[in-house]
Amino acid sequence: MPVSPFLAAALQFRVDVADVPANRGRAVRLIEEATARGARLCVLPEMWSTGFAEERLLPLSRTTPEILHELRSLAARLKVVVAGSLPERAGRGVYNTLYVVNATGVVTGEYRKAHLFSPSGETRWFRRGVSADVVPTDVGALGPLICYDLRFPELPRKYFLGGAGVLCVSSQWPSVRRAHWRILTVARAVESQAYVVASNAVGPSGPFRYAGDSVIVSPDGERLASVGEEEGIALATIDPAVVLETRRRIPCLADRNTRAYRKTRRPA
Repeated sequence: MPVSPFLAAALQFRVDVADVPANRGRAVRLIEEATARGARLCVLPEMWSTGFAEERLLPLSRTTPEILHELRSLAARLKVVVAGSLPERAGRGVYNTLYVVNATGVVTGEYRKAHLFSPSGETRWFRRGVSADVVPTDVGALGPLICYDLRFPELPRKYFLGGAGVLCVSSQWPSVRRAHWRILTVARAVESQAYVVASNAVGPSGPFRYAGDSVIVSPDGERLASVGEEEGIALATIDPAVVLETRRRIPCLADRNTRAYRKTRRPA
């Protein structure tokens, strides 16, 4: 991570199903507003261009290359790192892919959602990602997560071991499970001793209503900034020195006992 602190922004807006122009307009406007306020990292909601359009996902995924090209130009012009998930077409299938665009306009990371939310039918509409890596950027090493991934500590632990100081979460988390969102965003920050920048959709989208409450959490679990149930921006300072000090003060990495994590042999 860089030595200097920087501002991060979690962008929150309504994601209208299949309305790519409207969603794109909201995203661009909020990125421009966040960077005007000094943000160097912007995180967008899950599937922010199309929403969960289900049967229409395959044709709608054809819009992603153009949107990604525009996002790259915007990031380079504004000198900002942007992360958010979009539908990625792969043959006759679609991945829910979080793209990380560096401040130079180069895509430095592509993470395909590893944990698909079966209760809502995501396993019907998406292919499952099978790999995840820390993403290098101009604001340091990032760990990408998409919504349901928050419930699986194995993934942020991999990023923690890989040196990530910021976890970027791109979500459409429903209002009915708002309490889980608040608990899990803080838990992932504390156990990873890292900042969490979590963007969520808000309001109605298709048959669901989303919780909003986009948030930035410190390595100690403090909610530094959040947005309620309206469109907006959660903006807070990310200080790499705080990550290093937190990990020095409570040396979880050094104190790990990997022997205890091995599979236990069953008695004969």
